Amino acid sequence: MSDRIPSLELAKRMDSFCQIMDQQCPDWEIAVVFSKINLLYFTGSMPEGMLVIERGNGATLWARRGYERTLNESEFPVVKPMSSYRDAAQVYAQLPAEIYLETEFVPLAMFQRFQKHFSFSSYKSLDFQIAQTRSVKSRWELSFMERAGAIHQRVSEELVPGLLREGMTEADLAGELYQVMVREGHQGVARFAMFDTEMIVAQLGFGESSLHPTNFDGPGGNRGLNAAVPTLGSRERKLRKGDLVFVDMGLGVNGYHSDKTMTYMFGQALPDEVIAIHRQCVDIQHRVAELLVPGNVPETIYETITAGLSPEFQQNFMGFGNRQVKFLGHGIGLTVDEYPVLAKGFIEPLQENMVFAVEPKKGIEGIGMVGIENTFIVTPQGGRCITGSNPGLIFVE
Repeated sequence: MSDRIPSLELAKRMDSFCQIMDQQCPDWEIAVVFSKINLLYFTGSMPEGMLVIERGNGATLWARRGYERTLNESEFPVVKPMSSYRDAAQVYAQLPAEIYLETEFVPLAMFQRFQKHFSFSSYKSLDFQIAQTRSVKSRWELSFMERAGAIHQRVSEELVPGLLREGMTEADLAGELYQVMVREGHQGVARFAMFDTEMIVAQLGFGESSLHPTNFDGPGGNRGLNAAVPTLGSRERKLRKGDLVFVDMGLGVNGYHSDKTMTYMFGQALPDEVIAIHRQCVDIQHRVAELLVPGNVPETIYETITAGLSPEFQQNFMGFGNRQVKFLGHGIGLTVDEYPVLAKGFIEPLQENMVFAVEPKKGIEGIGMVGIENTFIVTPQGGRCITGSNPGLIFVE
């Protein structure tokens, strides 16, 4: 299958978005998209520019940087060059008073430069409507996510154990893991929608490093290199016999991601009570997956699962200490973190071909973060895993 997004695929995405806008924002007339990820989704290219969508009058992609490349790689029907917003503004002399923008993305300075030439008086957000559009994957999209999942399974379940050796540092593992990921087919970058968020290779740690406080919105921890680069791995922490090894990574193919966490026991088995806790996390993952059926409500799934956990187990579940996160999984696609989330407040029913990363994990003092994560496609039979079935805590001699 070609990496190039087919014109029919692009047309279906635009039609779906416009239908959602018609239903939820009946007064809309113009929507403007700036973020490169959403430009890729709607046009098949990532220029520096903007996509102007006019209700009932089609859409135009305006490219300031990357115009020639966009013409070569995109099947979007209308692509025009611009040197500044002023050029494009001449085409839209009669603007409505209100337009729709990505308020989660557009910085104030960009907004002001845009409004200098586009004379609208107010704006509304279209972030939720785009998120809804992107949440249901097409067969074309799923093909790349399945390819990512297969690579992910091979790297995590078959190749990582061969990288682990006594005395290596966390940074050593990160560097070698990245090389393996790219060699096996990873696109080299994992993208996040969370504001100002970076993940170089993976969130990984030996033993208690996987409990270390981090600014990342997830249950795991990471010591990192230093305050400036807290997302790689320590150059001081070395792998010792008896360590738990925690590796949580996103892997991408042609823009689309899978998400997977695997754990390993290096040199000797962990205590039986730790293994039992890990197995309970795996069981929780299976129960969540069974509920990933069209029509089920994410909030209800979250509440059903958490209500069945004992108070003792809930302590340090989904994060260590006071750093617990309030979800069991999250949507995934062009970014690792997408709508919807398996959490309170998400009440729109699931639809077939939504995709979730399910990640029940629990921190154990002095040991690290146990648990698992895999990526599942919503089907009438429940979540279909695309990242493998190994239960984790792989023993590595």
